[in-house]
Amino acid sequence: MQYLYLVFQYQKTYAMKKLIFPFLLISLSFALQAQDDPDQKLLDAMHFISSHTLMDYMVEICDDKYAGRLTGTEEYKACAHWLAEFFDEIGLKPAGDDGTWFQWFDIPYTLVHPGCGVSLHIPVEGGGMVLKHYDYMTEFMPGSTSANGEVTAEVVYAGYGISAPELGYDDYEDIDVQGKIILIEREAPVSPNSGPEKFNPWFEYSFHQYKLKNAVRHGAAGMIYNYGPIANPNNAYDKDFVYVHVGDSVVGDVFLGTGKDHREVVRSIQEGLKPRSFHTGKVVTVKMSTTHVPDGRGMNIMGLIPGNDPELSKEVIIIGAHLDHMGRCYEIIPGANDNASAVSVMMAVAKALREHNIQLKRSVLFLSFGAEEQGIMGAKAYLDDPLFPVDKTVLLNMDGVGVGDKIGVTSGNDYPILYGAFDETNRKYIHRVMRPNNFPNLGRPRLDAARFLTAGIPSLSFYTFGSTSYYHIPLDNMDIIKPEIMEDLAQMMLMAVIQLGNMEGPIR
Repeated sequence: MQYLYLVFQYQKTYAMKKLIFPFLLISLSFALQAQDDPDQKLLDAMHFISSHTLMDYMVEICDDKYAGRLTGTEEYKACAHWLAEFFDEIGLKPAGDDGTWFQWFDIPYTLVHPGCGVSLHIPVEGGGMVLKHYDYMTEFMPGSTSANGEVTAEVVYAGYGISAPELGYDDYEDIDVQGKIILIEREAPVSPNSGPEKFNPWFEYSFHQYKLKNAVRHGAAGMIYNYGPIANPNNAYDKDFVYVHVGDSVVGDVFLGTGKDHREVVRSIQEGLKPRSFHTGKVVTVKMSTTHVPDGRGMNIMGLIPGNDPELSKEVIIIGAHLDHMGRCYEIIPGANDNASAVSVMMAVAKALREHNIQLKRSVLFLSFGAEEQGIMGAKAYLDDPLFPVDKTVLLNMDGVGVGDKIGVTSGNDYPILYGAFDETNRKYIHRVMRPNNFPNLGRPRLDAARFLTAGIPSLSFYTFGSTSYYHIPLDNMDIIKPEIMEDLAQMMLMAVIQLGNMEGPIR
């Protein structure tokens, strides 16, 4: 009986094998066909990109050992070397100086230490004085290029801090700021939104560097800058000049009791283009603890996938994302959204292309900029010595792509061929809300793409939005990151770059 049972089981198994084997052959045939199917190969590359991997990259970039990645510091260089090792491991070609991964440039920088603060001296009835100390991050942030030292002096409101005789405008005309602390506004009384004819005469006066140097020329000892409060290392340095960034609470306290309303004063300056400077009678102490490094060196990190077409390979699609951030001010500012998110997306696209051996006719340069936060100096360094001719270059830049559920594309409407590849890819695969805009590129450069646009290079710059985010403060950390939007953008970037890389017609 047991024998008959075993025979039955064998016959049953044999019969099943006869059924299964042809099925396996058919399945294997389909699998082999899929491997040879170019569309399937691209889809495999797209789905290779994972939010989990993106988050792994971000955790590394935001690690405290890199201390916020201020360009010029040893911590920034360590992170740059880590990124270069990644490029090497996935098989990119070094595209920097002398066959290395790096393009070096000079970049002075300032380290900000604990011990910074700002306080208002408040007279009390019957004599004496009490100090109102303001809170870090919510009410003030240290000046990221401030001198080291402490200044106590009267505050003088000096409008926008501008002296423009050819425009009949001088915020310093009727005030004495010698040895005083000035309170000034950011930007200029005329906005870039007013258009080039009205704004361009004010362009040079809108720079932070101009305002600081003009204050020094007029003898001011320090500055309260109505800017945020956020950190920002994009400014000049003077060894005898301390400054701090403040917000509404400090500005309100300085104006309190002066008989003037801050918003009304600013509105009056903008509408009449006439200064409204005055001595406030308030006394403030600004204390900064800093170390300036005048001979700093920074670098871009560059890895290349050469194109395989004899002619089209002379053209390059740059995928750009700045690696740097604020460093310490005086707490570490991780820069998770700005801009570890974009570097992570760039890494994912590079790895997907190499892992799946995607062949492109045009060359693709992965360019991680340094010193974006210090005046867009990494982009300037590349444009001063470009790897490819500027007339054969396009830039796909990313800056702040780790939050929200929607995608914005700066200058998307200005370059329909470039944007069209992304719009098609989004409609076909991703299905995110994506909003392009026109970008006149007025005002001081705030993006790496802005310098490329000024050089005549078609450039898109991607960002995301739709959830809580923080800008240039310690709260820009991993807690605010939405990995799903990063995955979608990375997949979209990959498929659009493949389309652009193999497009027969011009992409500029």
